[in-house]
Amino acid sequence: MGVSNNLRGAALVFAVLVTLWGCGSKAPPEESKSVAATEAAPAEVSADKPAAGVNGARIAAAASDPTTWLSYGRGYDEQRFSPLDSINEKNAGELGLAWTFDIDHNRGQEATPIVVDGIMYTTGAWSIVYALDAVTGKLLWKHDPEVPRQRAQQGCCDVANRGVAVWEGKVVFGTYDGRLQALDAATGKVLWSVVTVDQSQPYTISGAPRIIKGKVLIGNGGAEFGVRGYISAYDVNSGEMLWRFYTVPGNPADGFESKTMEMAAETWNGEWWKLGGGGTVWDSMAYDPELDLLYIGVGNGSPWNQRIRSPGGGDNLFLSSIVALKPDTGEYVWHYQTTPGETWDYTATQHIMLADLEIDGKPRKVLMQAPKNGFFYVIDRETGELLSAEKFSRVTWASHVDMETGRPVETENARYEDGAVLIFPANQGAHNWHPMSFNPQTGLVYIPAQEIPQVYADEKKYKVRPGLMNLGIDPMVLAFPEDPAELQGVLEMIKGYLLAWDPVQQKEVWRHEHTGASNGGTLSTAGNLVFQGNTMGDFQAFRATDGEALWRSPAGSGVVAAPMTYSVDGVQYVTVLAGWGGAYPLVMGEAGVQQGRVGTVSRVLTFKLGGTASLPPGGVPAERRPEPPELTASADLIATGRKHFYENCMACHGIEAVSGSTIPDLRYMDAATHAAFPGIVMGARANKGMPSFAQHLTMDDINAIHAYLVERAHVELDRLNEASE
Repeated sequence: MGVSNNLRGAALVFAVLVTLWGCGSKAPPEESKSVAATEAAPAEVSADKPAAGVNGARIAAAASDPTTWLSYGRGYDEQRFSPLDSINEKNAGELGLAWTFDIDHNRGQEATPIVVDGIMYTTGAWSIVYALDAVTGKLLWKHDPEVPRQRAQQGCCDVANRGVAVWEGKVVFGTYDGRLQALDAATGKVLWSVVTVDQSQPYTISGAPRIIKGKVLIGNGGAEFGVRGYISAYDVNSGEMLWRFYTVPGNPADGFESKTMEMAAETWNGEWWKLGGGGTVWDSMAYDPELDLLYIGVGNGSPWNQRIRSPGGGDNLFLSSIVALKPDTGEYVWHYQTTPGETWDYTATQHIMLADLEIDGKPRKVLMQAPKNGFFYVIDRETGELLSAEKFSRVTWASHVDMETGRPVETENARYEDGAVLIFPANQGAHNWHPMSFNPQTGLVYIPAQEIPQVYADEKKYKVRPGLMNLGIDPMVLAFPEDPAELQGVLEMIKGYLLAWDPVQQKEVWRHEHTGASNGGTLSTAGNLVFQGNTMGDFQAFRATDGEALWRSPAGSGVVAAPMTYSVDGVQYVTVLAGWGGAYPLVMGEAGVQQGRVGTVSRVLTFKLGGTASLPPGGVPAERRPEPPELTASADLIATGRKHFYENCMACHGIEAVSGSTIPDLRYMDAATHAAFPGIVMGARANKGMPSFAQHLTMDDINAIHAYLVERAHVELDRLNEASE
């Protein structure tokens, strides 16, 4: 299996250290309200199995164990910095492909693999788990949780999964339909499985769990669809739920789960609970073993528009907040809200990192985050005190953060109550989920930053649409200009870049411009390197101190995932998942393809010095032409279809029906697909990931959407004909 004897021996040594970390109290505290249903009974795990030596002590000591990558962000501090330096600024140009592994589904790939005892554990689209030999890429086992494809309708941002957690011979991960499963690390056999959500509601899980003191921490997504957010802790050995912390208050008439929720309710107005509230904990977590504090990032409101969600305003705790909890009980300790009363989808679920920095001549234990709203925050992680906050990207919704109050100072009409307004950043954020990294040797944070504008406008005639996205903003203002010159002007405003940021001085040190936005997460190493993939299908290494590009390799697809590194038998490897996807190519239309259409083949790519493997062919979409039927529909019918498209289809099939290559471009349907279109929308391809809209659309609505798509196909065909003349 490619596992060295030395690493096997290390696993046994570290297994003894498990006693250093207790499991904590088994009694649910006041935040707990319901216990998830267990699907399968736990099984015994022997201490000599792969990953048996992974526990809290080992994860906390990640800096002294450079050969492995034991947690999502490598260690509990989530710095994504590796002490390995065999690959460095002097020899990075000698990197070559060591091996590849093809992932089953060509959708967005967002996972960061775990490597321990010579075995790599990763997830792909549809929450499928793979165990691979870390030296050769050979498949050791695969586990498919068989997520119902219809669930794709209940997620905003592709069917991706960001990875697993490992602990004492177990591999733990979340599924897109809201389950948490523990697998035997040696065989992939299911040890236990629990449902963490009400599956009748549009909850999803895309984030990687973390395991702290024998407790598996997992949140969920679904704020756009009208759910109430929370984070839960489960016993890693049994799957028993130990506690749950809700991030927004529920119906006051039902009573509050805790004093914390009672306090939070004072910052809301109206009947927010009928709309879910939002605040899902769908990605970021970090842990400080010394302070024994868990830090979580909380998401956006449901719906986005605060006027609808909480009429009369209010801060709406704990939306868009960083919250510190006690991991044994889920007890609230402190919070800092990055965007009070958020109304733009400015989540604070972006990557959280911990570090010890010297600020104003004094050592400080800090937490760092660059959330969607465009400000870089440095916070005292013991007290929650804001130490500094500065813009790291183009920001127009607020002028600055008032250091006396810790609150942003909003600009005129930022809340779009007085008409449509162009705002930076867009709901895609100045930085989204793509992980950043921190190099303690350079003192710099490396951020996958971006600049994207968005027009926001109040949806004056808002109606709740159960089971579908409920944003509260007018979807029609999201459309790009039809005039080619105006469209080009909009596209030129969209930028993506790798940003090196000094968190002490709060200033940019260098940047590397990319062709498009939504580029991959970053890895920094002791070799004075930063690794990042991009939307053009490149994987690159940069000198960490000045940003000089030292090496690149084709990836065969756009890269949104973050790389990681490890070593086996003294050989250092660098791995990244390639697979273009996520919210950006689904939604952003022409912006999603402005860099040119990239391949969609999804793979694990692993590199080493002197690697000689070849990248397998495939992935680049074949040249095709639209095959629309004759355009006979009236202008009114097309306009009606456009409205229905933006309300129901745009989130996956793109602005103006322009696809970013991840899923089919509906302008390019062939004659057979045009003929089958009504049945497809009604559910004929639900088992393939195209959900049924039978409950949401009438046949007249579907015919109107089809008329709009036929019109869009003819526009594209005319463009292609003109280009060929």
